Amino acid sequence: MTCARSNSILLALLILLSGTLPAPAQLNVVGDGGPGPVKAQHLTAELTTLSPSINPGGTLQAGLVLTLEEHWHVYWRNAGDSGQPPHITWTLPPGITASPLQFPAPSRLPLGPLMDFGYEDTAAFPITLTADKTVKPGPIHLDAKVDWLVCSQTCIPGRAHLGLNLTAVTTPIPTPAPVGALGTALTLLPSVLPPTMQYSILGGKKDFVLTLITNKKVDDAEFYPYEADQIDNAADQDLTLIPGGFQLRIPRSTDTQTHQLTTPALPKEMRGVIKLSDKESYDVTAPVVPGEVPIAPGKGTQASGVTIPVAIGLAFLGGIILNLMPCVFPVLFLKGLALVQSSSEERSRLRAHGLVYTLGILVSFWIIVAALLILRAGGSQAGWGFQLQSPTFIAILALGLFFFALSLAGQFDLGLSLTSVGGDLAKKQGYTGSFFTGVLATIVATPCTAPLMGAAIGFALAQPAGITFAVFTALGLGLAVPYLALSFQPAWIKILPKPGAWMETLKQLTSVPLFATVAWLLWVYGNLYASPTNPSLGVNRESDLLLSLLLLAIAGWALARWPAQLKSTITAVVLGALAIAFPLYQPKDTSLTWLPYTTQTVADARAAGKPVFIDFTAAWCLSCQVNERVVLRSAEVQKQLADRKVTLIRADWTQYDPAITKELAALNRSGVPTYVIYPTANEAAADVLPEVLTKGVVLDAIDKDTK
Repeated sequence: MTCARSNSILLALLILLSGTLPAPAQLNVVGDGGPGPVKAQHLTAELTTLSPSINPGGTLQAGLVLTLEEHWHVYWRNAGDSGQPPHITWTLPPGITASPLQFPAPSRLPLGPLMDFGYEDTAAFPITLTADKTVKPGPIHLDAKVDWLVCSQTCIPGRAHLGLNLTAVTTPIPTPAPVGALGTALTLLPSVLPPTMQYSILGGKKDFVLTLITNKKVDDAEFYPYEADQIDNAADQDLTLIPGGFQLRIPRSTDTQTHQLTTPALPKEMRGVIKLSDKESYDVTAPVVPGEVPIAPGKGTQASGVTIPVAIGLAFLGGIILNLMPCVFPVLFLKGLALVQSSSEERSRLRAHGLVYTLGILVSFWIIVAALLILRAGGSQAGWGFQLQSPTFIAILALGLFFFALSLAGQFDLGLSLTSVGGDLAKKQGYTGSFFTGVLATIVATPCTAPLMGAAIGFALAQPAGITFAVFTALGLGLAVPYLALSFQPAWIKILPKPGAWMETLKQLTSVPLFATVAWLLWVYGNLYASPTNPSLGVNRESDLLLSLLLLAIAGWALARWPAQLKSTITAVVLGALAIAFPLYQPKDTSLTWLPYTTQTVADARAAGKPVFIDFTAAWCLSCQVNERVVLRSAEVQKQLADRKVTLIRADWTQYDPAITKELAALNRSGVPTYVIYPTANEAAADVLPEVLTKGVVLDAIDKDTK
């Protein structure tokens, strides 16, 4: 939910504010290359093995173990939205080789609207050492340079010079037990997918659907891709159980540089880790097959319990209930009376009237479903589920359902002219009258269908055409069956309740689930814009749609104030057009241009008498990304920076830069984020802002330093 995401941002900022700043320090290398642990900022680093000895021609499990202070973390091989994994460079004696670092399955590490992948508390990265057969018995020393990034409210790169002392022996070495942090990490490495499991990936316009047949019950699953910028890291990964396994729906990565919902081309394949629990994960690779797996409204079809028989049954029952609607029941009641009055006719003729009435309903529903399938085909066969990923469709659907709900709640009568036309046709004598009575029943029942039939219709529209027709046919048969039964047994008209005020109450109650659906669509609409680029954008777009709903409410008032008059129709049409146009307007990206950091760029700007704002940041710094998206990209801050003609410089520390490191040290800082404003006056001292930014802090600093 958009408001929940906003709350998470505020919570993250409060957490950051509650922390203390790290002590200023240079980025020094700790350790002298000897064995044993070394203490660095916020962690202890050590190279360790399961055994002190290795056989020539054999292997030995070693590992890099990082023991972290509380609330600090390091990163997986794909760090997520920010960060970078540990790296090791070996200096090895002849005959000894070392494998790359191996990474156990990570955890999701959220901060505000972003998500990193990594480890807290203790992180161990297994390494396989191999000794050639030519290695001579005796002592061996292994030397390694290790670097990492450790983060909490700030991110600090670290480096260490570590070592291992081993002994090459020719006597057999017992298989060592997997103990300690290294032993635990070895058990947590992703396993190869067994042949009893089947894995596949479907890539749609907005998401990936990963299918894993496990032949066992799965309660939870998370996917971590090896490649960056493939998935929306912070988005929920929705699990849907299917026979024999599950499907995991994951939104694709969107353009993080603008507010537009654009996506890169589908990758040919995706590699990664599926984590089923803290102790079970699998290394998976599969080609990405283009295609869509539609989403039924609310949840996946299996998760919601809606299967083909259930959907058909719900449709049939819903059709029967539709007969109790105040706009449908009088039609049924009057036709039933007509049957009683014509009871002298042949029984076969009465039944024929019932069958023709049923045909009128079925033909009407078939026309409706054919039109819906044509519209669905225009969306690349995406179905109802795909449309729920389109902000335009969500807005129009929410507005339409809200308008229907206002009518059901009693604000105005919808479709008086259509009902009048259908009524004229229904008054015709003979089979023509019976047929168009069925058409009329369909017309007046359609606005009531959604609140009663949401799950079944949503399921039907996400299925192949044959199933869709079957569900809608069941709905039509349910609507037709009471009158059809009366045509076979006219005497049953005596048991029908008489029309009355109870029908209006029932109609108004059906507006409640429609309003609830509109509320859910508002949440979906906001989330489509909020993830992952700019959380405030989702709130803004949601408020636009709320204003459109207000315009529709005013349109409904006009229809009720002047019923069936031209001026009310014109007013409603104009307000409806504005209501549709308002949420569909796409705001332009107003992001300002940032210059890359050099000492000369800063000197030139200051010499010209311009105020300078320097953003010391890094791609691996999650706090930096939160500050940028929540504060620096906000409209108020962007406008103030532009109006005061502030020179914007970004000091990108993603890769180690000695010039930036030196400048940070001069500012008495050891890590990022760091924010500095140099006032207009050339001799003025730098104004160093807090690590956690708010709009007020930045706006006040700009106002103070640019006078």
